[in-house]
Amino acid sequence: MAFRRDPLDELVVPDGTEAKEVALETDGDVLVGARSTVEFGVRGRNVLAGESVEFGGDIEAEADCRLDMWCDVADNVLVGQDAYIGERVHIGGEMKVAGDLDIGDDVEIDEGFEANGWIVIRNPMPTIVFLFVYLKQLLLIGEEDAAQRLVSQLVDDEDEDEDAEPTPDPLIVPRNATVSDDAWRVSTPATIGDGCRLHGNIRAESIDVGEDCNVFGSLRAREDVSVGEGTRIHGDLTTRSGDVVVEPGARILGDVSCHDLELGPGAEVDGSIRADGEITMRTTERDLE
Repeated sequence: MAFRRDPLDELVVPDGTEAKEVALETDGDVLVGARSTVEFGVRGRNVLAGESVEFGGDIEAEADCRLDMWCDVADNVLVGQDAYIGERVHIGGEMKVAGDLDIGDDVEIDEGFEANGWIVIRNPMPTIVFLFVYLKQLLLIGEEDAAQRLVSQLVDDEDEDEDAEPTPDPLIVPRNATVSDDAWRVSTPATIGDGCRLHGNIRAESIDVGEDCNVFGSLRAREDVSVGEGTRIHGDLTTRSGDVVVEPGARILGDVSCHDLELGPGAEVDGSIRADGEITMRTTERDLE
């Protein structure tokens, strides 16, 4: 049985994610690995953060919010269901929880908190550790259905029928990452879904950008980079030793530097091209053969 990548070892930006002036907004969950810095606020369904994560704005969770110990939130935390807050967390604004609040020792909330349900003051970390570790093991052994059932149970999802819409993919920020309006810096691969609108230069091991995106910044990777159909990159595209594929109708509003370059029909590069290897310009999709 093939083993899978650790779910927190890749930057994953799901379809339709937008980086607005003050927040990252997505329809699904937000998972942030330990010791990462997100200089935006975040808005999503469930928001879960590992140890020592810093948020530069508000957290707005439609369902649950789970913050591990030593997290720091610059502004408010608004939670639609339950909140689990670890030891020594600091919240710079106020905290409002529609459900239950499970809170650890030495938590600082500058402007106070309120919860409509039970308030339990203790160390809730075993719940968060269980979520991350058990989920990781299920994914490693390929038990994706079991992992989905576990997530549904932990966030108190209602029973889904066959006609229900599928759960949106989560936004995943790996460990030790920095996400800001200036740059998204990770030491892992980065996958960006379709229809995203992002601000900032993206730095990663490899980068795969989906269709019809707008990235207001440059792309830089050590390995391969692919740009989906109809996407606009408002900056340079550089890879240290990898190849670049620009799909039909995509446009790079800057320079491209790579080993091999493949341009689909109607793809455009506004700046200069520096390729150590071959440059291939496809006229039809059959040229891929």
